[in-house]
Amino acid sequence: MKKEGILNSELAKIADDLGHTDQVCIGDLGLPVPSGVKKIDLALTRGKPTFQEVLDIYLENILVEKIYLADEIKENNPEQLKILLTKLSADVEVVFVSHETLKLMNHDVKAVVRM
Repeated sequence: MKKEGILNSELAKIADDLGHTDQVCIGDLGLPVPSGVKKIDLALTRGKPTFQEVLDIYLENILVEKIYLADEIKENNPEQLKILLTKLSADVEVVFVSHETLKLMNHDVKAVVRM
C-alpha cells in the first residue's frame, strides 16, 4: 500500500503518466469539463480540500514548467495569486489568459481536477 505522495489513484496515475508539455487543470467545482477529458472530483464539501492543498501535493510530485492562470485572479483573488506565486520555482513561466481562453485550453489537458 502506498503511504506517501499522491494517494488518490486517479490523480497519481495522471501525475505518473505526464510527459513534457502535458497539462493538467486544477479548478473549482464550477469549472466545466469538456467531453472526453478526464474529470477527477476531489471535493468532500465546498472548499475541502482547498485549491492550495491540491496544488501543494501536485507541486511536490511533478515538474512544472509553465502555469496558466485566468487574468481575473489578479483582481478577484489577489491573495490566492500571491500565495500561489510564492510556491513556484523561479524557472516556472507564468502566463495570464482570459477565463474563456483557459476554459478552451481545457480541451487539450490530460485531466481536470476539481475541488
